[in-house]
Amino acid sequence: MVRVLGIDPGLQRTGWGVIDLTDNRMRHVANGVVTSTQTLSLAERLDQLHSGLMDVIATWTPDEAAVEETFVNKNPVSTLKLGQARGVALLAPARCGIPVTEYTPNAVKKTVVGAGHAAKQQVEMMVSTLLPGCQIHGADAADALAVAICHAQHAGTRALAGITAGPGRKYR
Repeated sequence: MVRVLGIDPGLQRTGWGVIDLTDNRMRHVANGVVTSTQTLSLAERLDQLHSGLMDVIATWTPDEAAVEETFVNKNPVSTLKLGQARGVALLAPARCGIPVTEYTPNAVKKTVVGAGHAAKQQVEMMVSTLLPGCQIHGADAADALAVAICHAQHAGTRALAGITAGPGRKYR
């Protein structure tokens, strides 16, 4: 069994989802959202995200982590802040010795829904279908579970092909 932590980074809300992968079967373990307080400084908000993710890692002890890559917004300041939150999402599992793999939003959607430009509602519906009985704690948590599912699917494909993914490897 492999336990996978999926992370959907965001400065206000970072979604997380944990699934267990046994052979070719996935089972929902937990999901949620780590939030930061808007009135705090950027450094304090990033610290809140880091602390929250470290708590998730300590509680659920994942073997692997998958993080969604940042897409570029029209607002460069928002993109930069999202990138900093994403850095925290990459750092937290890496500091715990957990291998981290990155996936583009299109790769996640294509893997889970079958279309790279699927709507959020479609992603959430497919996550519920693939993880029956799962109570999803918001859209950010659904996206994080989709990242974990994407990683599980790609991990299965890599295992069949005899490919070993190294830490920090990116899949598109």
